[in-house]
Amino acid sequence: MLLPADWIHAVAAGAGSKMALVADDGCFSFAELARAIERDERALAACGVGQGQVVAWLGLNSAAMLAILFACARRGALFVPLNWRLAPPEHRAMLAECRPALLIVGAPFAGASAAAAVAPQGTRCVALDEAEVPTGWQPMPDFLAAAGPAAEPLPRVRVSPQSPLLLCYTSGSTGRPKGVLLSHDALCANADASVDMHAMSADDRVLTTLPLFHVGGLNIQTLPALREGCSLVLHAKFDPGETLAAIAQQRITLTVLVPAQLDAVMDLPQWPDADLSSLRAITTGSTVVPERLCHAVHARGVPLIQVWGATETSPIAACQHAEEAQRTAGSAGRAALGVELRIVDAEGRELPTGHSGEILVRGRNVMSGYWQDAQATARVLDKGWFHSGDRGRLDADGFLWVDGRLKDMIISGGENVSPAEVEIALQDDPDIVEAAVVGRPDARWGERVVAVVVARPGAQLEPDAVMARLEGRIARFKQPKQVFVVDALPRTALGKVRKEDVRSLVAQLDDGAARPASRESSA
Repeated sequence: MLLPADWIHAVAAGAGSKMALVADDGCFSFAELARAIERDERALAACGVGQGQVVAWLGLNSAAMLAILFACARRGALFVPLNWRLAPPEHRAMLAECRPALLIVGAPFAGASAAAAVAPQGTRCVALDEAEVPTGWQPMPDFLAAAGPAAEPLPRVRVSPQSPLLLCYTSGSTGRPKGVLLSHDALCANADASVDMHAMSADDRVLTTLPLFHVGGLNIQTLPALREGCSLVLHAKFDPGETLAAIAQQRITLTVLVPAQLDAVMDLPQWPDADLSSLRAITTGSTVVPERLCHAVHARGVPLIQVWGATETSPIAACQHAEEAQRTAGSAGRAALGVELRIVDAEGRELPTGHSGEILVRGRNVMSGYWQDAQATARVLDKGWFHSGDRGRLDADGFLWVDGRLKDMIISGGENVSPAEVEIALQDDPDIVEAAVVGRPDARWGERVVAVVVARPGAQLEPDAVMARLEGRIARFKQPKQVFVVDALPRTALGKVRKEDVRSLVAQLDDGAARPASRESSA
């Protein structure tokens, strides 16, 4: 089995001059990308990064990011892509847990997000932008210069297929982000599933606009495409106009756009006449996909194929194929290649066809576990089956229909938001006695974050002030877009907050019983 460490070099051996990657920081043939990976591998070795050590990356999508990832694969190191939408305290908590040997930060994050203040003591820090080098950090050119000339290849590090390669942090229902460990083998299995679902070949031209800190951006198409020898167009950030332009100008055949991105693209005046003739399919997922989006894309003659999964499943667990997308619009597809699905009740008993229950996943694509958290791992992994916390049903043809979530998670614009995490941040405010956070349906973002808070006696609590106090403490996409101040939260006889009653209360207040402060989500 060819592990990720050798994917690029294997393609370069047979098609070295073929264009591999077009990005803001350069264009690379497969041979050039292989040489860049070897250079980064030598640089990692020169600064002492070896097997089992952690390399963290905080920056926008770039060729440099992918080269470091593959260099980590060759060194047996773990690559941690950090979500640049998070606030410095959130980065600090993650880095304190995984203790990276090396942290690489791109502009503008070295200065603007105070990355210099979040790195653990002993972590070597490198700045991509020479104009934004905090005191004590090393500019990227100096880091690479330490690699020296490529006189002799480095001795190969023996890497087991089961060794972890990716450490991806995902929001947890307990409010503490958890690090998901994905092995070299899990990425291989996921790539096999991607190639199968997309009928992907070396002739494809793939556009990536999703952030690579998400497995959706990194693993649904990006890494599988490079393994297959496709040409990849990589945008630093999503821009709807640039996305449409790239599809036409670069003759893109495959891309992933989550529902919020699709809505943004379809809002453009050029959408009805945009040249989509090169597209074989658009892949979507990350949340329940409205059927109106399916029909709108299909009306343009492009199959919209859905994928379902989680960070813990690499993420491809269920998927459609292009030829079945239109007749099964709204479905998440069937079990992906190499994956098993089960639907169980609250006692873990398998449910018959058509009955809704928790979706379980088993396959090589499933995570090894959570970083240094055996208890959390044991809660979701049982005999190889991953308990997703999502609710769904299988029809007679094996198609999965996702009904919602069992776990209390909000998905806004494709981002997971833990209500518990937001509640903790709100309750740090001395004027707030208690808080409950829920999701409300939103036509554009899927869900919006809504908070219901109780003021301490004597405090004058204004919704606008509550939202303002969260600025810089948690990521903007996690911050409530509406805040309601109430006298008390609905509780059970045992004193537990009843989230369903909170949702009902919010619906009543939203209908005019009160006028909350609100602001638009920033995706």
